[in-house]
Formats: sequence, structure tokens, C-alpha cells
Amino acid sequence: MGVVDKNSIGVGGRQFHIGVAPGEVSTIALMPGDPFRVPLVAGYLQDAREVAHQREHRTMVGTYKGREITVTSTGMGCPSTAIAVEELARVGVTSFIRVGSTAALQPGINPGDLIVSQGSFRNDGTSDMYVPKGYPAVPDLEISLTLERFAREAGPRHDLNVHAGINVSDDAFYAESPAWTEQMSAIGLLNVEMESSAMFIVARQRKLRAAMICSVSSNLVAGTSVYDDEAHRRLATGWGASIEAALETAVALSL
Repeated sequence: MGVVDKNSIGVGGRQFHIGVAPGEVSTIALMPGDPFRVPLVAGYLQDAREVAHQREHRTMVGTYKGREITVTSTGMGCPSTAIAVEELARVGVTSFIRVGSTAALQPGINPGDLIVSQGSFRNDGTSDMYVPKGYPAVPDLEISLTLERFAREAGPRHDLNVHAGINVSDDAFYAESPAWTEQMSAIGLLNVEMESSAMFIVARQRKLRAAMICSVSSNLVAGTSVYDDEAHRRLATGWGASIEAALETAVALSL
């Protein structure tokens, strides 16, 4: 008996964490964090059906404009996101678009606004297990530019602004102090979320494609909060617009 190589376990079979097998998913996966948001995305699809729901990973599949689309939740944070991307890749997914929530770090970004990531500052531990600290976490350029194009079409229809820039992915939600928030804002980061750096890094290491579009839940430097009813309403509107942009991107690029 030798040392276990996890990279060779489960390839070609039903995946241990997400519960999905080859032939049950498409080549493109939209990935919200919350498993209860998977049906929200699936509501935009035709003939949507649930494939699996294990732990924080819920998977549904349907079609949009004739293209088969998979929706799988990542759960919160980089560790579960990396697992979801790794296991989906083992069953045939080649492109990933994160559709989620994020907190803004710059003035003038309002709840509900859309943010397309151009790269992630890796303030997480998971991606450090894959690559050295200086390795950049960057999304697929073509997918990102197409997401931004469709976001700029969808956003105004919902009275939402669209932003593009660099975000930070962080592990410790409640450890993000005012001093930390001010530091991230001072270096020009647009927003903070908890998943994209792992998604981008795993995708690059496995020769896959990944990108992210998020709706703003709150603004940490302007004092707006998702706990406010109006902010929450706009966040829900933003989710819809981000899903529209992601689905149109998947079709336009035949992902």
C-alpha cells in the first residue's frame, strides 16, 4: 500500500463530494455559492432537473437557447469551491462562471450593481496549496470580456450600473475589520468575495476556463448593507441580471 494520490481517485466515476457522474452534466457550469440559489438559476432554463444534492453542492441541468447548462453550488469559501471545480472537471465540465454576491470596496458602487472580475487578490489559503503566492489569479479573458458586454446590456434594463476590475477573495468573513477594509479599498480593489481566487487558480492549473460576475450585496466603505430591505431588493435584481449575462455568454461562446 502506497501513499494515496488524490488526483487519481474517482476519475471517470461518480464524484465523492458533489455526487455527479460523467454524462450527467454539460461542459459549462454556472456556480452560485448558495445551494438554495441553484433553483433560481435553473428557473431561467428549460426542462431543468436536479442531478444531485450532497453537502453544500447542489446540481441542476437544463437548456438555454438550445445549449445545455449545468448549475452547481460551490458553498461558501475557497475550499469547497476548489472541490466543486475539481470534481466537475472530472465529469466533463470545461468552463465555469461564478454568479454570486459580493461586497463593494469603492465609493459609488451600489447594492445590485454588477461587477465582472478582471482578477483576484489571493487572500485565501486554498490557492496557496496549488501555486506560489506570487502566482496571479486571473479569469479567462474572452469569457470575462463577453460577460462584461452582456452585463452592460442587461444592467441598464434593471437600473443597475456595471463595473469591472480586481477583487479580493478572503477566507474570514468576520475578521474583515474596518482597517482591513480600508486597506483593500486604498489599493484599488473593487470588491470582496470568498470563492473566485480558488476557481481561477484551479481552472488555470487544470487547463480549464473560469470567470465571475457578481451582484453587489453591500458597500463596506459607504455603509450600505444587505440587511436593508431596499439593498436586498436590488441584490435580488442584480442576481437576475448577472444570470442573464452568464447564460448569454455561455451561448455566445458555445461554452
